[in-house]
Amino acid sequence: MPNAKVLSEKQAIVEALAQRIQNAGAGVLVDYKGITVAEDTALRTELRKDGVDYTVVKNTLTRKALDKLGMNELDSVLSGTTSLATTENDPIAPFRILSDYSKKLGERFNIKAAFMEGKVLSESEIAEMAELPSKDALYAKVLGTMIAPITGLAVCLGQILEQKGGSIESAAPEAAE
Repeated sequence: MPNAKVLSEKQAIVEALAQRIQNAGAGVLVDYKGITVAEDTALRTELRKDGVDYTVVKNTLTRKALDKLGMNELDSVLSGTTSLATTENDPIAPFRILSDYSKKLGERFNIKAAFMEGKVLSESEIAEMAELPSKDALYAKVLGTMIAPITGLAVCLGQILEQKGGSIESAAPEAAE
């Protein structure tokens, strides 16, 4: 039986891992067997840019943390080499980045499982998430959609003004007076 100090350290790790998973908007479990140090460094750099926390985890401690949160269905994937990517910001980022790396590195880097908002995702849901654009790109699309009618109105009003023999430049000072 392990001594009390080792046991308390492991319990603290399980608690911290459970807290990390609970606070995460999304998380991905990965099998990273066979990737080089350079590939791992490049992956970590890209994940860090998007605010994704990526660490190698022990299967037993991760299993205990997941079981504590009621995500027992992930127990079956916790074997071999395992790393965990979680994020509190852009929930799509880990899916997109890790899926790209999985495609590049082939059998040496595979997504084992994923969760979002405490729900375990199927393989098809993981693939769908990976195809979505980033949160910033989605914001840009929404903003573009909101600005389009205003831009169209401004162009239309400008054309009417020009048809009447005026110009936007000459109309601006009159409006200020």
